[in-house]
Amino acid sequence: MFFAAILALFVFCGVIFLIFTSFLSGIMADDVVKVPAKAVLYIDLSKSFSEKKIQNPLLSLTGNIEDEVPTLYELTRMIQKAKTDTLVKGIYLKCSNNANGFAASEELRNALIDFKSKGKFVYAYGDYISEKAYHVANISDKIYCNPKGMFEWTGMAVEYAYFKNLLQKLEIEPQIFYDGKFKSATEPFREEKMSDANRLQTSVWLGDVYQHFLFNTSRSRKVDTSNLRRYANEYLVESPQDAERLKLIDGVRYDDEVRDELKKRLKLEDDDKINFVTPGSYMHAVTLMDFGKTDKIAVVMAEGEIVDGRGEEGQIGSDEYRSLIRKLRYNKDIKAIVLRINSPGGSSLASEVIWRELYLAKKSGIPIVVSMGDVAASGGYYIACVADSIFAQPNTITGSIGVFAMIPNMSSFFKNKLGVTFDRVQTSTYAGSLTITKPLNPQEKKIIQREVDNIYNDFKMRVAEGRKKDTAYIDSIAQGRVWTGERAVDIGLADKIGGIEVAIRSAALLAKLKEKEYNIREYPEPKSPFDLLFGSFSNMNKTRMMEQELGKENYELYLQMKRIKDNVGIVQARLPFEWKWN
Repeated sequence: MFFAAILALFVFCGVIFLIFTSFLSGIMADDVVKVPAKAVLYIDLSKSFSEKKIQNPLLSLTGNIEDEVPTLYELTRMIQKAKTDTLVKGIYLKCSNNANGFAASEELRNALIDFKSKGKFVYAYGDYISEKAYHVANISDKIYCNPKGMFEWTGMAVEYAYFKNLLQKLEIEPQIFYDGKFKSATEPFREEKMSDANRLQTSVWLGDVYQHFLFNTSRSRKVDTSNLRRYANEYLVESPQDAERLKLIDGVRYDDEVRDELKKRLKLEDDDKINFVTPGSYMHAVTLMDFGKTDKIAVVMAEGEIVDGRGEEGQIGSDEYRSLIRKLRYNKDIKAIVLRINSPGGSSLASEVIWRELYLAKKSGIPIVVSMGDVAASGGYYIACVADSIFAQPNTITGSIGVFAMIPNMSSFFKNKLGVTFDRVQTSTYAGSLTITKPLNPQEKKIIQREVDNIYNDFKMRVAEGRKKDTAYIDSIAQGRVWTGERAVDIGLADKIGGIEVAIRSAALLAKLKEKEYNIREYPEPKSPFDLLFGSFSNMNKTRMMEQELGKENYELYLQMKRIKDNVGIVQARLPFEWKWN
């Protein structure tokens, strides 16, 4: 026991030493990292640029700052900084795949267009080029693809899975309650295919996203949208050579040939190396924030599913965000709040809790401006509707104003498939009603539907008040229907098209702050090193082990099933599908 205690003490001291040295190396790294002459910012679109900072203590310990992945907001600000940085001559996009959503890609694309306005170049290259990567890359001065690679030009499709027959075979009765004819979140459990309403809304929003993609491509590549549609409908792009012939790319090249062309553009010798700088390195070499001013605009990143309580990493916990917004409300230096939302929604109660705190902040005189990311729907829209102004990208997914609840009856499954039965004693009629071990009786079903109806009415009332619209009108555009950002502006669910920078400028205007007279502060603030070391490590290891064991796709299915289990009996304001593009 004595030697075990001594060993534990040595391990603890070693951990503390590593934390201390990592911070010193991090501080020193900021002083050591320099941008070389004739630098080219290297951006890999296969990296996911999240809204909220993902802290990785391993990078600090290893010193591999070039591997650090910035947030989307950090990346767009870096591109803005590089525009006026005389040491940075251009940007190189690795555009095989794109791990970011269409609205995030829109922000990145607009930042690159602005970067080019100073006469600097953007080159894009991919061994294969996906449509979503091309959405960003098509603004480039030159786009090249590997001659033996692939170029995707097939249009867009959405496919939903339906589990009704599976549940019947397993003898599981879903017991679903919902409001809104378009609220299709429960449709996979009660139908075998899309309802007419769901098919209509999916066709409209998908068509809007596709049309915007074609319009941007047409404007960048000078190819008529009717021809772009025809190329996909007739499958005319079978190879990169076809893409070159149809003027979608500038040529077919190998990676070394593209680099040789870059060297000539940079006026380098054949044996010189190109000074590629990753966003992680560039972030440590330049200053993105100004901390010298008293007045501040708080940029609150709300990303993930909205859940009750504190929530986990990648979730919007009602307790955490209530405390955070309350803290900002009492901070006299905070003159405005910009809420950046990238969320499909979640718990209706958690959404109400966050809405209330935003409402109190607004009532106290703090302007609230919302910037919508890839998706700000259902509960995500619930917390947005209180804002003074709402900004969205044309291809943001929003709306879905509707609610649902699901309580599966698994009594037959347990009895007939597993041989398990249940019995109970209760002190009152409705004790233990929300259980999966018995069917709901008609009165219990009425009670739950009444609760769903009340929450839906509250949701519509919140939107009507926030958007200054009649409740009947909100009901006509609600019903759980999903809209794109462009249509949301047309029908009054959003105010203007624009990204987070536009939202910040709007917040400054509302707060009567002059340009360059305020600081931007991002929230939630970074976690302490102890939280990262003793909390995040265990969660990261658990996640990674499960993902490796199950495989990425099966792990995502596991998370969906876990979400259903955790939300049994909880009224949800959630998007009817997983927002993911291949």
